Amino acid sequence: MSGALPTLVFASPRKLPRAANLEGRVVVLDIAFASLGLGRGFDKTTGKFIEQLGPRLARWVDHHDHPLHERYAADERFVLCTKAEHGACPEMIDPELVESTGPVDTIVAHFDLDGLYAAAKWILGGREPYPGADDDARAVDTRIGEVGPEATRIDKALRAHWVDHPLKLRIVRYLVEGLRPGGERDSIISAAEDFERMAAAAVTLSQGYVVEGDVAFVEVGSSSPSFDKTELLLLGQQKATVSVVLDAGNATIAAPFESGLNFVQLLDLGGGMPTRVNIPRKRLADGLAVIRAELVRRRGDD
Repeated sequence: MSGALPTLVFASPRKLPRAANLEGRVVVLDIAFASLGLGRGFDKTTGKFIEQLGPRLARWVDHHDHPLHERYAADERFVLCTKAEHGACPEMIDPELVESTGPVDTIVAHFDLDGLYAAAKWILGGREPYPGADDDARAVDTRIGEVGPEATRIDKALRAHWVDHPLKLRIVRYLVEGLRPGGERDSIISAAEDFERMAAAAVTLSQGYVVEGDVAFVEVGSSSPSFDKTELLLLGQQKATVSVVLDAGNATIAAPFESGLNFVQLLDLGGGMPTRVNIPRKRLADGLAVIRAELVRRRGDD
């Protein structure tokens, strides 16, 4: 690695940066296309962002399901696949892809571990920041398989401080600079320790799960302590195939990656992660009816 690092910007499908504020040539990593069935939709978010970047968009690499991937199949700047094809984004990045893309000035990456590992690997020219980093990213993003100690610590830090922009920068620097002891590592360790408190709160909240039709449901009140939602969902999946957490007017619905369930298709959301989606409260009753019917159908097929 040599020369100045590109500017790092962290984003999500529904909260993209303004294209005009991004410097030079831009690569986008692990940012799913906005769903067609929720919020402002693809045209007003992803589509608008792509249009405004224009020729400054150097590459877009993503592994989330979306029906509009076909629209960009002939555009070599877009390297797109489904979650089933690649469980995480870093494994899609190799030295040939980075070299053929050429120099970039800005990296826009998803703010989770998968996105940060992808950004670090891009900066390193397509090389893993440490042996097994791609496997760690896949295990964290799919919740399948063993996760190494570095990724476990980083995952906990991010889940406890998911809106902490400086921490994300420290994590990428830590990865790029070879996991050296020092300030970056100390910050990650400190942030990861906060996760344990949030995980304990999730355990307490999980006692409120109600199971019906192989769906575990819990509503979290506004006065509840800070908790880790992923942990709460995983605890629900110990009780039923599908776990649902209703929080602040939105429902998060999740199932194990290997379950074969595809909530994007079942709920006609038009893009996203097949086994974890968010829908507004007003759609929850109808959504649960569809999911329970699918679970019944699967049991009948068995």
